[in-house]
Amino acid sequence: MSSMNATACYFVTGMEHENTEIARGLRRRDADLLDRLIEQYQHRLFRYLVYLAGNRALAEDLFQETWIRVLERGHQYDGKHEFSTWLYAVARNLTIDYLRKKSPVSLNGLMEEEDHAPLEPADTRPMAWEVVQQHEQSERVSAALVSIPAEYREAVVLRFQEGLALNEIATVTGARLGTVKSRLYRGLNMLMSRLKGAQA
Repeated sequence: MSSMNATACYFVTGMEHENTEIARGLRRRDADLLDRLIEQYQHRLFRYLVYLAGNRALAEDLFQETWIRVLERGHQYDGKHEFSTWLYAVARNLTIDYLRKKSPVSLNGLMEEEDHAPLEPADTRPMAWEVVQQHEQSERVSAALVSIPAEYREAVVLRFQEGLALNEIATVTGARLGTVKSRLYRGLNMLMSRLKGAQA
């Protein structure tokens, strides 16, 4: 048992050390570090932006802008959270700022804080995404994802495609944990019903 604890401690310490090194490198504006980060996160970040913005061309612009912002404001990353969590928060804020200027109505779902008590699902059904992936073609899943409201789509993408934990999603989105669970539950239900409708 102690060897398992030692291994877990090693990995946690290693991750904390890596985050600290990233934070130091960003404060120094280390170009090599930025290149490595772009290479490591480019596909995940771009996929997130495509789903968030709902437009590939816009996602490409926001992708570039996100890395410029990382370079400009890298000193704000403190290394206490995963770098990816901070990166998604930067990308999300840029997207919201852009979309707010273009069409305020489309962002209501991402911006509003649900005042009522969040719906606490008895089961968040993590297997639903796996079932969908196994039984549906990725194009149909993507089309169904784009058709659900932005706040639910974002929760589903961050959880099941990007592998973020619920508390990390809460950090990225600035929403309460209960709100994240509610959005995830509703998003999965909407996704499943759209996929069933597409089959019919």
